[in-house]
Amino acid sequence: MPVIKIANGTELFFDLTVPANAPVVAFSNSLGTTLEMWDGQAEALAGRYRVLRYDTRGHGRSQLIDQPTSLDDLAGLLAALHIDKAHIVGLSLGGMTGQTMGFRHPARVSSLTLMATAAIMPDTHLWNQRIEQSRSKGCGSLVDGVMARWFTARTIRDHPDLVAPVKQRFAAISGIGYAVCCQAIRDMDLRAHLPRIAAPTLVISGADDPATPVADGSAIAALIPGAEFVVIPNAAHLLNIEQKAIVNRHLIAWLDLHAGSPRATSGGLSFEAGLANRKSVLGAEYVERALDRAGAYGRPFQDFITRIAWGEIWGDPTLPRKTRSMLVLAITLAINREEEFKLHLRPAIETNGVTMEELRALLMQSAIYAGVPAANSAMRWVRDVLGDKIAEA
Repeated sequence: MPVIKIANGTELFFDLTVPANAPVVAFSNSLGTTLEMWDGQAEALAGRYRVLRYDTRGHGRSQLIDQPTSLDDLAGLLAALHIDKAHIVGLSLGGMTGQTMGFRHPARVSSLTLMATAAIMPDTHLWNQRIEQSRSKGCGSLVDGVMARWFTARTIRDHPDLVAPVKQRFAAISGIGYAVCCQAIRDMDLRAHLPRIAAPTLVISGADDPATPVADGSAIAALIPGAEFVVIPNAAHLLNIEQKAIVNRHLIAWLDLHAGSPRATSGGLSFEAGLANRKSVLGAEYVERALDRAGAYGRPFQDFITRIAWGEIWGDPTLPRKTRSMLVLAITLAINREEEFKLHLRPAIETNGVTMEELRALLMQSAIYAGVPAANSAMRWVRDVLGDKIAEA
């Protein structure tokens, strides 16, 4: 893996795969990580896309420069490698880099995927503490608290194999390099610029992320015209590692749609791919219970709906997840399918980005075309399932 000097003089360590004629997907890392954080995605895209990864300045094998930095290094790296345009995928600090690419270097961006990130992180006192501690005591002094934000307690307990290499690499990061990037995050406010982003944008948040909560991702999606928003269940900050299969499914569908790659035709999706979609919409616990209850007799039917309904239909990227959720709610309302309506209601709001205001508008529209009694029943179902949300609205 080579090192290249970009226009601002920084030397960045990078990895660029073949095939040389494939669309480029450029990954940008979280604070305190190295390019290896994307191993699971690089493997999934191998052979179909040209994958570019790099170590952020002051991290891993890239140059340490103890002076204020901006979020423009990725643009400089693309220019140095003579890559005109790329699909940008970033998580946390990398997502902030992606947002900056979107409004500052739009000609270089084919699409954006922004994971577990924010447009502003206003707790200046917190960042100042981290800057002081990392400079004086190194990243090793922060590691346990960071891992508790990056992974859910269940993953830390049950999958130490996922956590251990991330923990080891974090502890080895230069405290100075970490502090310099913390300063950039502390001083950042991208909100006013986001409406200028024209690239197709997918925002992904982890349902259990304490570092950049779902509200941060939702706020970004609301400011970028046409952005789509997805929430990954049972995922904290490093959701691409913790829920690799689900994240890869969303990412590949998004890239295939915007790179012009043909999607799988009927029968081409596995049970596992459909299962990942099904769990990401309805929740892993519910789906596992449904599979367990089916038993041997019902297993062929579960296989059928998982592959066809959740693989072929929900997996087709032509319609955004939010649109699909609203269609399901409108149709199940119209044909009086209370159980199915209720099943999809909370995921529509909490996972697929439908707002309470949009839900109310859907019910009123449905009252015109499906009848007032049907919409009135649906309003009661909404109160049954989302009483807490109605109280907050």
